[in-house]
Amino acid sequence: QVQLVESGGKLVQAGDSLRLSCAASGSTFSSYVMGWFRQAPGKERELAAVIGRNNGLTYYPASVRGRFTISRDNAKNTVYLEMNRLKPEDTAVYSCAAGGIFPATQPNQYTYWGQGTQVTVSS
Repeated sequence: QVQLVESGGKLVQAGDSLRLSCAASGSTFSSYVMGWFRQAPGKERELAAVIGRNNGLTYYPASVRGRFTISRDNAKNTVYLEMNRLKPEDTAVYSCAAGGIFPATQPNQYTYWGQGTQVTVSS
């Protein structure tokens, strides 16, 4: 079992930066691929970023590539999502997830999920 708790979401202006954190507990964090997903109102959940077990592999969809950076600190059982040059279309609930086999781009490839944190980007 893995418990995931996200933090860091808030209301920001377009062009701002924001860092989200996801703290994990309950099992061997380093053995999991970690992903950040987001879901905007009325839209399907979509991948924001994914990172392999040892920080060496990352994947981003085109919509965030070059603006978002995922990282992990296995000693702290935490995964981060650094978001730069935020746009109003980045507004969503951001959730972290554990599991999968890299690149694990689909939600059904993950076993454990956090509750999410709201990011709102105003124009």
